[in-house]
Amino acid sequence: MTQPNIQFTPEDRCILESYKTTVEGFAEYLGEGYEVVLHSLEDLNHSVIKIINGHHTGRKEGAPITDLALDMLNRIQSEGLPGHISYFTHNKKGDPLKSTTITIAGTYGKIIGLLCINFYLNTPVSSLLADLLPTEAAERKYQSENYADNPQELVARAVSAAMEQVKSDPSIPASLKKREIISILDEQGIFRFKDSVTQVAEFLTLSKNTVYLHLRNLHKK
Repeated sequence: MTQPNIQFTPEDRCILESYKTTVEGFAEYLGEGYEVVLHSLEDLNHSVIKIINGHHTGRKEGAPITDLALDMLNRIQSEGLPGHISYFTHNKKGDPLKSTTITIAGTYGKIIGLLCINFYLNTPVSSLLADLLPTEAAERKYQSENYADNPQELVARAVSAAMEQVKSDPSIPASLKKREIISILDEQGIFRFKDSVTQVAEFLTLSKNTVYLHLRNLHKK
């Protein structure tokens, strides 16, 4: 059985604090039909430390953990489940929800929190589509993404894209185009990949030292 409260370390609190961003990200991605809740097991009387779209269950931050959430935690532990479980339930009004409870491990592997997602099954289809489909403004801002099989391919595609971008910009003098390409790649984080400097240098017909020189100057700025 789960202990009423768990003694937390400072690291445990930092781990849970970092999950608040996860809650915000899930809520933004999934939309209004989903309630996303972060529970801390340090104080079960006030376990909800982050909640978005809490109107689906009528809860706010500081609310206690539910009996069902504790039951699901016990099932995960007693049945040896892989840290998560999905199920159907109802809110206070009797409206149906599809829910999932995911455990959060802290120091020494002890469970310190729960991430719960509740989908309000009576959400109108029109609302779901509105959350899923891009608006006209978003359609104009579609981002390109390279799904490469290996880092070398990803770097090559990034260099090619940066070269095309710089080539099509007449405001950049020819003498500065390679430096601008390196600047774009640096902003994208491409140089975090192993051997990326060598690969970029070969593409741009530069020496590695020249690429490093440009990067040092960029980072000084």
